[in-house]
Amino acid sequence: MEHSRSKLPAMLAVLFCIALLAGVGVLLWKTLPEKQKPEQAETIQTDGVFSNEPTTVEPEREAPYEGELPGQAAQPATPDEQPQPGTDDQNETDPQTPDAPEASAAQQTAQALLDTMTDEEKIWQLFFVTPEAITNVNTATVAGETTKKALEQYPVGGIVYFAKNLEDREQTVALLENTQSYAKIPLFLGVDEEGGTVSRVGSNPAMGAQEFPSAQSLGEQADPAAVYQAGQDIGGTLHAIGFNMDFAPVADVSSGASAVIGSRSFGTDAQLCASLVSIMMQSLSAEEIVPCLKHFPGYGSAITDDHYGTSILTKTQEELEACDFLPFSSGIASGAPFVMVSHLSVPEVVGDETPSDLSSKIVSDLLRNKLGFTGVIITDSHQMASITDHYTPGEAAVKALQAGVDMILMPQDLQAAFDGVKQALSDGTLTQARIDESVLRILQVKAEYNILQ
Repeated sequence: MEHSRSKLPAMLAVLFCIALLAGVGVLLWKTLPEKQKPEQAETIQTDGVFSNEPTTVEPEREAPYEGELPGQAAQPATPDEQPQPGTDDQNETDPQTPDAPEASAAQQTAQALLDTMTDEEKIWQLFFVTPEAITNVNTATVAGETTKKALEQYPVGGIVYFAKNLEDREQTVALLENTQSYAKIPLFLGVDEEGGTVSRVGSNPAMGAQEFPSAQSLGEQADPAAVYQAGQDIGGTLHAIGFNMDFAPVADVSSGASAVIGSRSFGTDAQLCASLVSIMMQSLSAEEIVPCLKHFPGYGSAITDDHYGTSILTKTQEELEACDFLPFSSGIASGAPFVMVSHLSVPEVVGDETPSDLSSKIVSDLLRNKLGFTGVIITDSHQMASITDHYTPGEAAVKALQAGVDMILMPQDLQAAFDGVKQALSDGTLTQARIDESVLRILQVKAEYNILQ
């Protein structure tokens, strides 16, 4: 009995140790797994540098490239072959760079003719004159040996006729036919036939033509069909007689009763004028008559006639763009081949009183670049006082070409104007490229209207 009692404390000690070890084991079992949970890594803050979406990091490899990357052009094989901006290689590989348009038949014809011309022949093409300017007669009503020799000496680009030259239909047909037959390079044969008060053909009963309505009366009707019919009547009549160009339609927006332009404008509504100018222009073109929009940048608000001296327009560029430019923009969008620039001074735009046709701001910056006109730009008559009071014929011609004009209408002295341009070409004031640019435009319009045939 005493032996059993002596073993009891030892057994209790053993049991206590076992219980203690078991407790330690339970504690270890509970704590160690908590520290190893991988989910805890997802609580790391990345501050937006990494995407929250699952990604797979692939090892780098040099697999061969096949095809183009989406939205990118094919890349060259080596850095040395990288195309530079503006090179032909870039145009070939960049899908957003269109190919250069193929030259039209008219462009090809014009370029081929230009390539055969002498420097002097090119300069003469820049002038559009009266028949008297080359024949030195008082009034030209026939075209014979004198006209033939004159065109050999002065092979100008165009001839404009007035009422005094047009006695009757038969005489006019012969006059135009013979004149054209003498020209080495076919001529523009032009006339002012606007209808209404400016009518060289319709106002003469001996011409066998009807009287044509004024632009103002057509504007009051606001009937597109009537305007198109008037254009057809004018164009058909002129073409049958032998003309190939009409200095019309007037694209000026009248400012009202006090405006110098009077009944020659379609009216005071710029949007209406824009619509009717385009219709008239297209109807003339349909009859193979070259139309000419006039008088840029807009003569409708002028209250002084530039035939007799400086005429100043006080409008700003913003005002011109909101009103006066609209008919010109419409006509240009419809394919106008010619635009005439006036002698108006627009100091708010130009900065001084330089006539518009001698101002690069008006001719090049606004008409050529802003309105996007690519055809022939011609001056108004250089016999007007607004030109002759301030410039010699040579100075006016050179300044017009420097401004971006292509043709000079009726210089006060044709030979002096020609000599001025020739001298400017010789001394570098004008470049051959500048002359060629204008002559090419002139020849292209002639080709487009079948005048060169």
